[in-house]
Amino acid sequence: MSAIDLIIVNFNEVRRRSIKVWMSIPQEKLHWRPDDEAMSCIEMIRHVLESEHYYHLAIKNKGSLAAFDSPFEKQPYSTVEAELLFAAPFREEFIKTIQSFSAEDLAEIQIDRSDVGYIRELGDMLLRIAYHESVHTGQLLDYLRTAQVAIPNIWD
Repeated sequence: MSAIDLIIVNFNEVRRRSIKVWMSIPQEKLHWRPDDEAMSCIEMIRHVLESEHYYHLAIKNKGSLAAFDSPFEKQPYSTVEAELLFAAPFREEFIKTIQSFSAEDLAEIQIDRSDVGYIRELGDMLLRIAYHESVHTGQLLDYLRTAQVAIPNIWD
């Protein structure tokens, strides 16, 4: 298995586990938040999906975007299924972009996000994107515990 294949496996596994958590959130809890300053469950799901789209564009740009006109902002919050359906074409394009890279690209391409404090190799950046989603999945598990909602088993 190539390095690119492994990165895609990681992205797919992270997303599969995220979806297990997301789909376990009862509709009446989608707008729940632990405090007034926190994102709600549905806002966090949207944040993960929207961030992946931003990161995809930043990778194609080889750095941060001067402006980001998010297609997600125009969509009203509704259900997890609707969020996933809307994000599906963006996810597909992101995966295709990853598949277009070579193993050498992972070390040679630099992603310049010095505006937010870092420049990273492409391989490092891709792993950080998956980690970002994983962190938010963990946050949502904590949200569910706090809201006294049954926790799905993501460790299968």
